[in-house]
Amino acid sequence: MEIKGLIQELINRDTLSDVAEVIEKLFSEVENMNKGSHSEEERAEIEEHAVCLWNWTVARKANPVISDFQRVKLRHVACRLMMHYEVNDPPEEMVRRQILMAMKTGKGWVEVGEFALADELLETAMNQLEKLYAQLTKRSTKPTDIPLHKADIEKNVFKVLSCQAESQPTCHQHNLLISQALRCKDILMRLPKETYYLSLLCYNFGVETYELKRYEESSFWLSQSYDIGKMDMKYSTGKEMQAKVLRLLAVVYLEWDCKQYQDKALRALAMANEENLHPAGFFLKIKILLKGSASDEDVSTAVDELLHHRFSLDICLDTAKLLLEYEREAIAFDFLKSVTQLFELSPDVGKVLLLHIKLLLLRMREPLAKKMIEDVIAGRNTGIHLAPELLNDLQIILWERAAGNYEAKSYSEALQWYNYSLSFFSMGKVDHQNLAKLQRNMAACYLHLKELDKACEAVKEAESYDPNSIFTQFYAYKIAVLENNTQKAFDVLVRMEKSAAQLNHQTDKLVTDGSMVANLLTLAAQFALENNQQPVAIEALGYLFYQLQDFQQAFTALKCLTRLVLSQVEMKSREEITRDMESLLTHLTAAHQRLDGVFGEEHEILEMRTNEAQWFRKIAWNLAIQCESCPRMMRDFFILSFKFSQLCLPEKAILLAQRTCLLMAAAVELDMGRSSLLPAEQQTELLVQALERIHSCRDTWKVLKQTGDFPKDPTDTILLLYEFEAKAKLNDPALAGLLDQAMELPQVDIKTLETMASLAMESPAHYPSVCKRALQMVLTLLRKQDVMDTVTFSKCLHSLVHLSLPSGMSETDASAMEEAWSYFEDALSILSSTVLQASYPEVEILWLMTRAWNTGIYSYCAGRYQEAEQWCSLGMRFLAHLGTLKNSYEGQMISLYSEVLEKLDRAKGFYPEEE
Repeated sequence: MEIKGLIQELINRDTLSDVAEVIEKLFSEVENMNKGSHSEEERAEIEEHAVCLWNWTVARKANPVISDFQRVKLRHVACRLMMHYEVNDPPEEMVRRQILMAMKTGKGWVEVGEFALADELLETAMNQLEKLYAQLTKRSTKPTDIPLHKADIEKNVFKVLSCQAESQPTCHQHNLLISQALRCKDILMRLPKETYYLSLLCYNFGVETYELKRYEESSFWLSQSYDIGKMDMKYSTGKEMQAKVLRLLAVVYLEWDCKQYQDKALRALAMANEENLHPAGFFLKIKILLKGSASDEDVSTAVDELLHHRFSLDICLDTAKLLLEYEREAIAFDFLKSVTQLFELSPDVGKVLLLHIKLLLLRMREPLAKKMIEDVIAGRNTGIHLAPELLNDLQIILWERAAGNYEAKSYSEALQWYNYSLSFFSMGKVDHQNLAKLQRNMAACYLHLKELDKACEAVKEAESYDPNSIFTQFYAYKIAVLENNTQKAFDVLVRMEKSAAQLNHQTDKLVTDGSMVANLLTLAAQFALENNQQPVAIEALGYLFYQLQDFQQAFTALKCLTRLVLSQVEMKSREEITRDMESLLTHLTAAHQRLDGVFGEEHEILEMRTNEAQWFRKIAWNLAIQCESCPRMMRDFFILSFKFSQLCLPEKAILLAQRTCLLMAAAVELDMGRSSLLPAEQQTELLVQALERIHSCRDTWKVLKQTGDFPKDPTDTILLLYEFEAKAKLNDPALAGLLDQAMELPQVDIKTLETMASLAMESPAHYPSVCKRALQMVLTLLRKQDVMDTVTFSKCLHSLVHLSLPSGMSETDASAMEEAWSYFEDALSILSSTVLQASYPEVEILWLMTRAWNTGIYSYCAGRYQEAEQWCSLGMRFLAHLGTLKNSYEGQMISLYSEVLEKLDRAKGFYPEEE
């Protein structure tokens, strides 16, 4: 009932878009169906469904929705249903229907390669045929009916047997297959129309077994195919097919055992040629003779026979190759001459010439090959012209020959082959690209032969055909190097770089990955070095660095460039060195950018980046030291060294290097900012940059101090002084606060404060109050010393007095005068000490005395006699401490001091002063 429902579902479907599932269910159910007792009515119903399914399947034979495999499955289901019930004496119509279904389904299984299912159904068909024959014989009433029934049955027996035979070779049941085929052959006497089919079937078996190298079986089937083909000429496969069978039989004998079966193979070929003349037969005959080591006379006879029949040129060419393959050179070359004469009027005669040349070169008969080539060039062979494709093949031969000689360093010989090639270019369409390449190859040969003039001519020719070729420019470059023309070599390198940039936009993989351009530039640099042209090599390495995609190779090129530049420094002028340094700065900056762009966490990548950064960090530092005469470049190299160090592991040594680089860069920028020759804007910019370096350095220094103790390291002091100077010149209002920071330093020293005091008044800075405060701090520190440094003390007092008192007439307020007076008193207090007085510089005593005395005189002139008396008196006190200089000043000062006192007395008495 389930099978019935599935059949109805399949037949009643409106569309066939999804029948695979139904077909699979049907096939599965019918295979598992159990036989049982059913009524006649049920049996009839099942048979009706089987017929309906069969007819439905046949009707959809051309429908692409159902595959061949699905179609044979449906036939299998219908066949199983039809044979499900066993009937003792079935009607003839039922038996014939069962035979038809079993035969068709078995044939279908053969076609889809399911031989086991096919054998089962074909065996069923054969049993049903025997049953039908028995029924027909039993029911016959006339003796003449039996032959008719037998003939009727044998038609289907033949079909079943042949179909069974088709399913056997893959199962290797050779004996069974033979018996089936021979039975068919016996039946063939009564069914002559099947001759063609059975002959072709045996031929196919022969082909299959030949391909499996089962030569004995193959020879049997091919012989049977030929014999069956002769049984009835009316229904035979034809003479061409019979000859084809015999030729294959000869091949089987040849490959099976040529020596043992050579005669059989030759007889088969003779019979084949009698059936139908074909070039393959003659070619095969020659091959059998050659393989059987026949005499030259026999082989020549067979070759002449082939020529006699004027077969196609291609078979002649194949024959020539065959002869050479078996070392029959004399016969082969004579044969080629004959073929050339035979086809001299053919447009394809060039094929013979080309093959002849190839074979001559292959057999090391170069002089003869050259003679043939020269004859073709000269047009001696009665107007023979090579077709474009043959000309191309010949050019390939010539170039390969030239390349081989070039590699063997036989450059003159290579040139001869290239000249042959050049001669043939005039015979075909002009190919500018290949012509340029040919001229470059010739130029390469001339260069090796030291013939520069000819090499130049060849390069000019190449440029005329392909002016933008980087390869042509490469040879022009080599010539320039050999001529020691440095400028010309530079110019060509520039053109090569431009060509490389254009090539990188193309789609050729060789070009887009940069390997071709990189290789050329590598060779360019190497060539320059080999010829002692270091400047040119440096230029080439520079271009190479930017072309190489491989980081390791690129950095290797840059390292080589750097070493070359540094090795030339001592031999160059200052201007040249500056240019080289500028170039190195550009290259190293690009190297940092490339390294900075390397990403990845793989150990190898990180290690590579670190190693390269370390090398370039040190180089940048050394270059900075060498740029003392150019502060800008010195600063840039220090900064570059710092940037490279940032790509290294943050170890203590690297942090120290970073700190030093930033300190040096800041120092250089401060020094540049002091130049009065620079515009104010540039000075300001440099000072701001210096502050940025200082802040960065301070951050690095903080990290570095975490790695250990640095008790005597002056970094904090230096950074403070650098910052103080920058802010002083930038008029930063926060300048005064830096003095407090100075006092907070663990080891603040007098020198630092003195420097800050000096910087506070260094143009364009003008911070007298800050300067005074710094100097006062110095005095404080000096007083705390166990042994006072009187020299420093005197200098400090000198500066404070200078800041407090004007150099001319005093317009200073009373507080400033009072402050200045205190400094004089400080000096006198030191001078009052017998120990300290001796070390106090006499010139400073003299200066203080003079400054106090002059201040008194300025007051005296201004009519301020009391002040005058005080300051002059102060000066007289210093006079007492002068040593050798006292006598020089004492008389004059006493005289003037007396006048001051007299004026003061008069002023007190309110007497008018007489003129």
